[in-house]
Amino acid sequence: MYTYQQVTARLMPSEVQPDQQACKTHLTGKTMNVLKVGIAGFGTIGAHVADVLDQGINGLSLAAIHTRSEAPARDRMASYRQAVPLVATDELALQCDIIVDCLPKQAFRGVVEPALLAGRTVVTVSGAALLANDDLVELAVKHGGRIILATGALLGLDAIRAAAEGTIHSVNMVTRKPPRSLRGAPHLETNGISIENLSEPLRVFKGNALDGATGFPANVNVAAAVGLAGIGARNTQLEIWADPSVTRNTHTIKVDADSARFEMTIENVPSESNPGTGKITALSVIATLRALVQPLKVGT
Repeated sequence: MYTYQQVTARLMPSEVQPDQQACKTHLTGKTMNVLKVGIAGFGTIGAHVADVLDQGINGLSLAAIHTRSEAPARDRMASYRQAVPLVATDELALQCDIIVDCLPKQAFRGVVEPALLAGRTVVTVSGAALLANDDLVELAVKHGGRIILATGALLGLDAIRAAAEGTIHSVNMVTRKPPRSLRGAPHLETNGISIENLSEPLRVFKGNALDGATGFPANVNVAAAVGLAGIGARNTQLEIWADPSVTRNTHTIKVDADSARFEMTIENVPSESNPGTGKITALSVIATLRALVQPLKVGT
């Protein structure tokens, strides 16, 4: 799987021009072209992003949504200012400039591949799905598409990416989650690990981030993102704990590089509808979308 530096080295200069043009349009006072946004998945993340887009973000419009649960989606969208069509995944690529992927890992390719074939921009938080479908990077290069992995429920990717411009010696990550947040993870089921009625923390995984993302695809997209930003998922060490003493999804990252040594911890409030997803994840996607059209971008 490519690291961030390998991916950006392969992108042609023309592929970053839309962002630059958006900034130029703001700064010169010209009328800005509005980018059409499509959302694949209308669950915890997708519905929140759609709500904010409906309320209004300059330079962006909510153009289409794909969901497998159309009736609940129509109920939620009944109060939207403008009607939004529900479409198939391939229609998103035809109708939208930007596609936000909020579907489970197994549906990732069905959304992203047609979008990249059409030269669209894809925004996702599924680092685990990117690791499993790394050939899509070549597809983006070939067709002028773009994949943006939003920070999601994490912090410090800017610092890791900067450190990777030099030499990173090691990256170690420890994730602690309330046991209910880890239920249904393939690694637990495959290895017969029970996390029910725990009275003390239980380490359920120790290994590299690639294997962790495979075994916990709905839980540790953050580990995949750390690997992609730094020295690769295979070289990023990861521990996952089911911890009944914590109420928040907690990630601690330690980086040792020739430019800096740093440690970061984030404690994310779980979403009410999906305890495996932090509330900040949807906010990260919204911030990513804003950065595509704003004249000032803060951070690497």
